[in-house]
Amino acid sequence: MAKKQKQKEVMIINRKAKHEFFFHSEYETGMVLMGTEIKSIREGTANIKEAYCFFLKGELWIRNMFIAEYKFGTYNNHDPLRPRKLLLSKRELKKLGRRVSEKGFTIVPYKLYINDRGFAKLLVVLASGKKKYDKRATMKDRENKRDLDRLKKIRL
Repeated sequence: MAKKQKQKEVMIINRKAKHEFFFHSEYETGMVLMGTEIKSIREGTANIKEAYCFFLKGELWIRNMFIAEYKFGTYNNHDPLRPRKLLLSKRELKKLGRRVSEKGFTIVPYKLYINDRGFAKLLVVLASGKKKYDKRATMKDRENKRDLDRLKKIRL
């Protein structure tokens, strides 16, 4: 019997999002991709730091998500920054649409990965922006936790 090879796990994370936003709820979305785009994602040549989500005619789209051109692609290669449609159920789309229309909420792409079945999934988060003092408090908590971990490590 032929053994199924385990794929290298591709995970691209928007680390800046944790610093800039409070996360309220997460949604796992699919994406409408071209063949060369999924090949590039599997190679790990994507970036979601500057990406943002928006609604257009009741559908959720992502813009500025960079997926590098596939190096073995031909004239059929994709545009690296083209807008891509995100796939969610109607109920989730309506719920997100209502929340985004409220003041202060936005949809932030947080994590891009390949699931067990080999599909590219994007974890989007309903978030609200942090103020400057919130960011300072988060940094202070992180430093305090790091110091406590160092003390625990020394005592062991």
